[in-house]
Amino acid sequence: MKKFILYLFIAFASFGSSTAIAQPGNGKPGEKIEALYIAYMTRQLSLNEDEAQKFWPIHAQYESDMRSINLDQNELDRQQTMLNVKKKYQDRFVKVIGSDRTNKFFVTDAEFRKRMIERLKKMRERQ
Repeated sequence: MKKFILYLFIAFASFGSSTAIAQPGNGKPGEKIEALYIAYMTRQLSLNEDEAQKFWPIHAQYESDMRSINLDQNELDRQQTMLNVKKKYQDRFVKVIGSDRTNKFFVTDAEFRKRMIERLKKMRERQ
């Protein structure tokens, strides 16, 4: 089950690599999740248009790096690798949205992913 959650996390993380917003009711479920994520994060971070245009391309690179993390590493090495990626992008995000909202991004991102994983687990249990 733990491996399933890790793969689900990485699969979920991969949806954010595109900055195109899906239209509700069209496309694949991943596109709907992506649209929800983008709208939610934009609202939570209070991104204006200029900030959003700068933030989402950096975010796409961040997500790409997160997806490239080897899931077969031991737990501590995997967590350290994830932390290294976050630290790598921290300064880039700070330049666009400031340090307070960068911190809020990392917290809100983790909360969103946790909620989504919980929802997907519940859906899986019902089936």
